[in-house]
Amino acid sequence: MAPAMAAMAEMPKPVVLGSMASGLREVYESGRTKDMEWRQSQLRGLIRLLTDKEEEIFEALHEDLGKHRGESFRDELGILVKSVKYTLQNLKKWTAPEKAESPLVACPATAMVVPEPLGVVLIFSCWNLPLGLALEPLSGAIAAGNAVVLKPSELAPSTAAFLAANIPKYLDSRAVKVVLGGPNVGEELMEHRWDKVLFTGSARIGRIVMTKAAKHLTPVALELGSKCPCIVDWLDSKRDRQIAVNRIIGAKWSTCAGQACIAIDHIIVEERFAPILIELLKSTLKRFMAKPGGMARILNAKHFERLSGYLEDNRVAASVVHGGYVDPKTLKIEPTILLNPPVDSDVMTDEIFGPILPIITVKKTEDCIAYLKSKPKPLAIYAFTNNESLKRRIVEETSSGSVTFNDAVVQYALESVPFGGVGHSGFGQYHGKYSFELFSHKKAVFKRSFLIEFMFRYPPWDDSKIGTLRHVFSYNYILLFFNLLGFRR
Repeated sequence: MAPAMAAMAEMPKPVVLGSMASGLREVYESGRTKDMEWRQSQLRGLIRLLTDKEEEIFEALHEDLGKHRGESFRDELGILVKSVKYTLQNLKKWTAPEKAESPLVACPATAMVVPEPLGVVLIFSCWNLPLGLALEPLSGAIAAGNAVVLKPSELAPSTAAFLAANIPKYLDSRAVKVVLGGPNVGEELMEHRWDKVLFTGSARIGRIVMTKAAKHLTPVALELGSKCPCIVDWLDSKRDRQIAVNRIIGAKWSTCAGQACIAIDHIIVEERFAPILIELLKSTLKRFMAKPGGMARILNAKHFERLSGYLEDNRVAASVVHGGYVDPKTLKIEPTILLNPPVDSDVMTDEIFGPILPIITVKKTEDCIAYLKSKPKPLAIYAFTNNESLKRRIVEETSSGSVTFNDAVVQYALESVPFGGVGHSGFGQYHGKYSFELFSHKKAVFKRSFLIEFMFRYPPWDDSKIGTLRHVFSYNYILLFFNLLGFRR
């Protein structure tokens, strides 16, 4: 049976989803998933899955998106193995209680923050990085001690079928479930109570997820798309210019053909530098894309028609300075560069999510700050510049999920920094310790002794007690000490 057919055949009925959700809650309540050895064993199982099944993973990603093995390893498989190993190495430190300050007036006392799992969590992953966007958050949810349901995207059926077939072989099938199916299955899942939902995808579906989650007051984390801008400042060094162009191409056309939430959506550059930049992009694209396999294909006919529709707009077609060829048979769109397309055109108002790159010119690079502030907050802002003042202004005066200088997309591979959006690009952060924290509750634990009792905290009230409380709340412990001994000023 073909993977897509297998996925459809395994779509669960609502009654099955209901019993699965209640069964997972029983497993969680038994304490099974909270055990440190269980968490570590599941993470080791994920690493074995990724290493044992490398060839099958490459095949599934190629079937779904036409990705070359090199791109698949760079953007998904290699990053995942590194990330899960990092989590495994640091897990005991992350789960340890953190000491917190306790006020002197409460002594003897101790305060701490104890991370605890949320319970039973639901993860919706997306099709453009169908392995990474499924297993990266899954590893965090497991590390935090939760029972998990993973709903892979039906738009990447080969990868979804691979996950459904192999996760039960490597992970605890009683505590980690994979559910296949389309939007109707997703809607049915949201009818049940979860302790956290992570959704990666479009803002339109994100709103539906939040609406349904409100029924059970379920907390939601959303990782949504946006129009990630890239500022290209004037670079005096020819070497710096070439490196910048290499990295721009890698972050646009060599990242799932631009079908990534963190891919560069458009470039902002000074008028005087635009011709030089365009020529460098053209010549470098010719080198990078000389052989087959340099770029993934468009996901499906629907997405192909959306992208080719941008270029059918006569006003946009007039702005094409490179590329523009489309092939509906292979679902391929040539790397395409636009120069100053109309600001009200669909290509400039929609998230592009494909291999079309508009270039917008400004009089001065500094003008980009006002431009960025006038737009919804993006998932990422990129800037290629050696101007430290401009870097500082971008960090201080704009808002985005992340800011990366002199590179693009690579921030996704860092476990040491959080990944997530802000405002319209989403909320909730994960990767590394942040994945663990996304699926944890930080519980405050305060312990006091019976040794000392302060009666000023109780009625009957008088002004002297108010004075004492003032000292307590202002941490004026010396005056408090003398007051308690009966001295008055």
